[in-house]
This record gives sequence, C-alpha cells and structure tokens, in this order.
Amino acid sequence: MKFGVLQFFSWPGRRAALTEVYRRAMDRICIMDETGYDAVWLAEHHFTDYSVCPSVHMIGVQVAERTSRLRIGTAVSLAPFYHPLRLAEEVALLDQLSGGRVNWGAGRGFDPDEFRTFGVPMAESRARFQEAVEIVLAAWRNERLDWDGEYWSFENVEVLPKPAQQPHPPVWAACGSPDAAAWAGRAGLAPLLGPHATFDGLNGIRDTWRRARDGAGHPASGQDIPTARLLAVADSDAEAAEIVRRGAAWIVATYKNESKGTANPTEQVRADGTVKTVDPVERYLDDVAIWGSPARVSDQLCRLSEEIDLHYLMCAPLSHSSFLGFTEKVLPKFL
Repeated sequence: MKFGVLQFFSWPGRRAALTEVYRRAMDRICIMDETGYDAVWLAEHHFTDYSVCPSVHMIGVQVAERTSRLRIGTAVSLAPFYHPLRLAEEVALLDQLSGGRVNWGAGRGFDPDEFRTFGVPMAESRARFQEAVEIVLAAWRNERLDWDGEYWSFENVEVLPKPAQQPHPPVWAACGSPDAAAWAGRAGLAPLLGPHATFDGLNGIRDTWRRARDGAGHPASGQDIPTARLLAVADSDAEAAEIVRRGAAWIVATYKNESKGTANPTEQVRADGTVKTVDPVERYLDDVAIWGSPARVSDQLCRLSEEIDLHYLMCAPLSHSSFLGFTEKVLPKFL
C-alpha cells in the first residue's frame, strides 16, 4: 500500500496568523519527505478559510524547494478557472523545477461562490473542465498545437516549457460522481477519489470507472488510484472519535452544506427499504473516516484493502496529532 497526504491549509477561526498556517503545513510536508510517504496532494480552494490555497502550483514550487524525494500532487487544479494553455505552462514549469516529481490531478470544482466570482457559469463547468484537460494533454504531447473547440480556439501555438516527465506527468481526474468516473474511464484517465464519499460509494464510483475504461478499449495501466480518507489517530478510540466529530462539524459548517450545493445526504435507504435518518456529522464517523488507536487504524487499512481495493491511501488528517500518530505508529507497519 502507498500513502500520500491530502494537504489542506485550513484557517479555523482565524486564530493563528496565516503565515503560521503555511509554516506548519511546510513543516509537515518536510516530515513526509523523510518518512516514506509517496506524495503530498495540494488542495486548491478560493474565497474561504476552509483552505487558504488559491494556487497549488505556487505552493508546489515551495514544496519542490524544501523536499528532495516527495512527489508533488495537485488535488486538484480547478481546470475550469484557468486558460488551459496557462495551466499547461504552470504544471509543466512545476515539473521542470521539481525534477519531474509532479502528479497532476485535475478537477471540475463545485463551489457556487467560486464560479460566480470568477464569472464562469456552473452549467458549463463539466464541458469546460473536460475541454481544458484535453487541451493541456495535447499541449504537452505536441510540439505545436492547433485547437478549435467549444470554449477555446488557437493555432500553431508552441507551449513551453514541456514537462520534465515525458510525454507528460501522470494524470488523474477527480471523480466524485458516476458521471465523472465514466468520463475519466472513457478518456483513459485514472480517478482521484475524494474524502467525503462513503466506503460503499467509493466502490460504486470505481466500478463505473472500470466499466467505462474497458468499454473504451483502454488497457489497465496499473496506475495508482489515490483514495482520500479523513483520518484521526489517537491513543484511544474514544479520543479519535471525538477528533472526527470536531473535524466533521467544521467541514459541514464551512464546506459540505446547502450553501455550497454539496450537502451530504441526511437519509439512507436500508436493505429492507426503510429509510434511516443520518446525522451529517455522525455519517463521517460511521461510513467515511478512518479513525481510532494505531492498532484499530492498522486493522481497518488491512480490511479496506480487500473490501474497497484500497492500495493508495491519501490521508486527510483531522489534526496534527493524527498526522504524527499515523506517521510514527501506523505508516511503518506498511512500508
């Protein structure tokens, strides 16, 4: 099993100076570089203190400077908000400056505030995302590029620099729904699986992706499928459960709610057809997060490797102590 970290830059309550948020994150990333993690995956967000990271590519340059081995993932570059040629240039430049350590993850985005502020109609988000990814890949693969699409047109453009990794860095598409998974499969791209789906939901998305990939005739490449999971590790299961509850409450208040158009479901249909009411915070504890003592977390990872084909865990620690506890007491058992 491989391990990465989904790195947020959360600023809860704005209690600390923002410079301290970035310093702590970079300190954590340096620990990752020294302890066996495969990659840090940087999360892009705008106009929110849920995660103050408007440019994963700029942060990525800092990561490249401070590390020597760790791969630098984007989870994700929000492709609809970029001109795709600028996006191709920035990711390729990061790949050059990092010595070919980029993992490029692209996503569509979902936050109405972001789309409204950037002046991009949400109704166009899927089509813009898909065309932008296609253009980035074409810019990397071709010496010069001609394009006549729905949203962008240009001719005989030489996009420089080209990435250090040839023909380009490994590419993933964020897949938070069956439709997204089906497109990624048809396009021959590996999926990035997010931290808010239930364990059963992950299986459904992955199965949809595989069917689409096989139906389009793409070979099974063996590329990793990074699966993000919220993580809490503590000395006792009870302490870890409380970390999950606090973290989930913050997520629901700032990110996964009706104002963002992404509220978690509050009802669950049982096998017998009856409906169960689901508390949005307890849902994370019951069906989403990985949590507990180091022994419990280790056992859960072994079980999930079989139940949901988990072979690349992208940890999203809900506290710094959880990150340290996982790094010191769980990670070495799997390396």
